[in-house]
Amino acid sequence: MVVTSSARDYINRILQDISGMKVLILDSQTVGIVSVVYSQSELLQKEVFLVELVDSISKSNESMSHLKAVYFLRPTSENIQLLRHQLASPRFGEYHLFFSNILKDTQIHLLADSDEQEVVQQVQEFYADFVAIDPYHFTLHVPSHYIYMLPAMVDPSTVQRFSDRVVDGLAALFLALKRRPVIRYQRTSDIAKRIAQEAAKLMYQEESGLFDFRRMEVSPLLLVIDRRDDPVTPLLNQWTYQAMVHELIGIQDNKVDLKSIGKFPKDQEEVVLSSEQDSFFKANMYENFGDIGMNIKRMVDEFQQVSKSNQNIQTIEDMAKFVDNYPEYRKMHGNVTKHVTLVTEMSKIVEERKLMSVSQTEQELACNGGQGAAFEAVTNLLNNESISDVDRLRLVMLYALRYEKDSPVQLMQLFNKLASRSAKYKPGLVQFLLKQAGVDKRTGDLFGNRDLMNIARNMARGLKGVENVYTQHQPLLFQIMESIVKGRLRDVDYPFIGNHFQQGRPQDVIIFIVGGTTYEESRSVALQNASNTGIRFILGGSSVLNSKRFLRDLEEAQRVARSSTTVI
Repeated sequence: MVVTSSARDYINRILQDISGMKVLILDSQTVGIVSVVYSQSELLQKEVFLVELVDSISKSNESMSHLKAVYFLRPTSENIQLLRHQLASPRFGEYHLFFSNILKDTQIHLLADSDEQEVVQQVQEFYADFVAIDPYHFTLHVPSHYIYMLPAMVDPSTVQRFSDRVVDGLAALFLALKRRPVIRYQRTSDIAKRIAQEAAKLMYQEESGLFDFRRMEVSPLLLVIDRRDDPVTPLLNQWTYQAMVHELIGIQDNKVDLKSIGKFPKDQEEVVLSSEQDSFFKANMYENFGDIGMNIKRMVDEFQQVSKSNQNIQTIEDMAKFVDNYPEYRKMHGNVTKHVTLVTEMSKIVEERKLMSVSQTEQELACNGGQGAAFEAVTNLLNNESISDVDRLRLVMLYALRYEKDSPVQLMQLFNKLASRSAKYKPGLVQFLLKQAGVDKRTGDLFGNRDLMNIARNMARGLKGVENVYTQHQPLLFQIMESIVKGRLRDVDYPFIGNHFQQGRPQDVIIFIVGGTTYEESRSVALQNASNTGIRFILGGSSVLNSKRFLRDLEEAQRVARSSTTVI
């Protein structure tokens, strides 16, 4: 039950049974679904000589009857309309139509009516309607992402579209896994409840026949939770490789765009970071920044040894050997260059923004008590000219989330100082965050200070000391997984939908975070799965967050809330 292999198997099946030269036609969402599990060279091996977007192919009339058109699209009404238009005057010899989710009967009739020249060879549903970033981590890239923070009555149609896209993605995942889950949700979240109810309606009523798989002993669990229950994790700086690249530079569908941070040679402007395609990254994606530096040095040393042996070409046999090994040599060269570039650029950003001292205070705010010392540390950093506006804002947000009830006077002092220091400070954004994700709105024990078990655990960790001051934070998700493993996830906090209850401990658990996941959380899931508890976790979300994206969603939600007449 690994999401990357599920998605990859579908793409394999789409391409391998259609012989001859092909054009692969995708939409803006399926292009990401395919790109994370299939490389360009692999597409070429399957005789795909052209990849086009469905909306741009409509603009051309050039006949290509020698090519077979393989469409892989989401079954949206827009895509069906584009397809009808293209089938009315076909440019390709054959049309093979694959959809990433359940087609409605009406859509099938529309397509059949449009195929007057009988060029369509097949229409199939292949349930890969999710972006499988890593083996246990998927995302959906839901548009208008901020909307989950607002009540449904502010913009009912956008909330409905958001909810529909999430339910579609979850339905496809369980159809791909050939399982029907028991569903639970976070009690304090309206949007989590709505998604859980709509998913249950689809799986148990509207499409119950499609989901009626052979009964396993214990059904898998789908748990739908809300990002606002843990607003701390997306606000923190990160110090493990994959999470750090996303926080400081940005990763989109396993690709890193380096153009945003400087000038690079053409072939290095965009690099791929995929655990499926890069063995060094797979081995180091969860390692600390300090260890990465040493591991990269080792890789550079190995590469230099290979380079030296390549320079020593004296015979025809040496030359033949070099030519045979050249593709591997080039790949190794590209890999070394990529990782050295990423670590060099991140080191510069860490130094420029003084992230070591910022992060130390962040971790103290997230993990340890001591309000007086925290106030002093945040105040000192707000006064420091080297600290960027966005880092000041994040520090005040973390302080506010931790001490909103303990020190209202000092909190006001920090608000005022922030407003006077930072030109970019958005008035009321910290207060808006507290309204969204303050202590009264949260279900979980975010700071480990409500529940006696968590208080004891934090004390024990404090006594033992932590291995690394920069990575001591554990996301709330870690506690939730621990509760599931021990069978202690409270029904009152995470109720079941309908009368489908869990009989015994589930073997597979899919946790979906409405509002987006982080790479720190996906690391937590990977480490949990490696600990062999007998339960396998998969993490999914409506997007993949870094602090920049989380703040942008917050700002957008605040803007819409202000312009809305509805009281929030």
